[in-house]
Amino acid sequence: MKLKTYMGVSAGFHDAGVSVVDSNGNILFAGHSERYSKVKNDSTLNEGIMNEALSYGMPDVVAWYERPWLKKTRQIYSGEWRKALNDKSPRAHLSPYFDDILPTSVNMDSRPTRSISTYSHHLSHAAAGFQTSPFEEAMVIVVDAIGEWDTITAWRAWYDDDGHAQYQRIYRQLYPHSLGLFYSAMTQRCGLKPMEEEYILMGMAAYGKKDAYRDVWEMAINQDYNLHTQKFKRNFHAGIEYEFGAQYGKETLALATQLTTERFLGTFMRKLACKPWALELQNCVFMGGVALNCVANSHIRDIWNDMWIMPNPGDCGSSLGAAALAYGKKLNWQGPYLGTNIPGEYPSEEIIGELQREGIVGVASGRAEFGPRALGNRSLLADPRGEDIKDRVNEIKRRQKFRPFAPMILEEHAHDYFDMPRLDTSPYMQHTYKCKHPERFPAIVHHDGTSRVQTVGKDDKTGARDLLEKWYVLTDCPMLLNTSLNIRGEPMVNDRTDANRFEKKYGVRVCS
Repeated sequence: MKLKTYMGVSAGFHDAGVSVVDSNGNILFAGHSERYSKVKNDSTLNEGIMNEALSYGMPDVVAWYERPWLKKTRQIYSGEWRKALNDKSPRAHLSPYFDDILPTSVNMDSRPTRSISTYSHHLSHAAAGFQTSPFEEAMVIVVDAIGEWDTITAWRAWYDDDGHAQYQRIYRQLYPHSLGLFYSAMTQRCGLKPMEEEYILMGMAAYGKKDAYRDVWEMAINQDYNLHTQKFKRNFHAGIEYEFGAQYGKETLALATQLTTERFLGTFMRKLACKPWALELQNCVFMGGVALNCVANSHIRDIWNDMWIMPNPGDCGSSLGAAALAYGKKLNWQGPYLGTNIPGEYPSEEIIGELQREGIVGVASGRAEFGPRALGNRSLLADPRGEDIKDRVNEIKRRQKFRPFAPMILEEHAHDYFDMPRLDTSPYMQHTYKCKHPERFPAIVHHDGTSRVQTVGKDDKTGARDLLEKWYVLTDCPMLLNTSLNIRGEPMVNDRTDANRFEKKYGVRVCS
């Protein structure tokens, strides 16, 4: 008997995505629209991603990641009349790919038309996290730039006796008071692209001085803030005037932004965790675009007994959240390798051979990662011990030389090389840790002495484990530098054609 399938869709703002789940809770597919169009942070759907999603069959249910009409009320309130009038509806986004979805709700020719379930933006984030997590009950915290109106929400989440996910919202913060919009505005103030290059600002912060911290905090945060009045002094949706902080360098403003974010998040979460109704919820799920700030994550992880961040916590990941809400129960999370498949065995021997010859090699094998970080299947890998490796990889990727690279390390050795508690793991590069031997591994240590660590456990289901084990036997080094395999200005490599283009453009072999 054919299993029922649920398609979740996120599109229209930035980084569109599509996910497919079956009625056994298996995640059949989850991908980024940008990987098919080659347009970074593509907000639209395209034939490539839709054809791959529909290759799993016509879905029984289509779910949308936010409530469009509620979003329009906020757009009108904020003066974004053009967006409110012109933004495409879910039907308009989907109608090119479904015979039974018409571009409007008016059925002009009396054909039966498929319904589209819609869920609130923050609830979709929450479900993408909780229903993939290992927890049966948790506090779910969502922090992003903006949903329909919500900018921060907290939820109590649990499964009822029939296994259905239940969500009770216990806190909300409304637009225009937004930590995510503050970070994006400061990203733009520092000369970077907002809603895209916040991760560069995070890396830049390590080079700054603390001189601007007080000024940024006092400019941004209401001094009498508490859990119920988590307010900002201005609407950062409008940006920040260039004159602000003109006496400081960009790196110093970046550090002040990062420290303000860490203090804001830490204070909020500690107050939340101490509330009487929260004391029994010591497992935390953290979602939304702000959850990609791995430096901030490292300052809040100890507030909770355990923390889960689904490796695609931003808007694209909410496509999986919408599908999860339509399905209703716990998903069978097996890892983030859910996208386009490049078939064949993982080429560990070829990779090691190229590393020994050249020190740098690409890999495009198996299913693509669902999320912004390469975790071994669409990666550019290098020996982390060479003095020149960091500059060589930066030259290949044509990116700022101050930006750090991450280590991918055998889990059982991570605590010997990084200042990690023995029970800590970091399989999705979501936290930073001090490196114990920075002089031995200069390619993966940032200016502040930390590394964004990816641990690879013995139960890892990709070839990365096999690769690292073989590399360790040969070199006595249990780690490799790991960064995303992409052409500058484009998303990560998706298929073998993309890998061939990368090889031709940069002269680096990509093994499949």
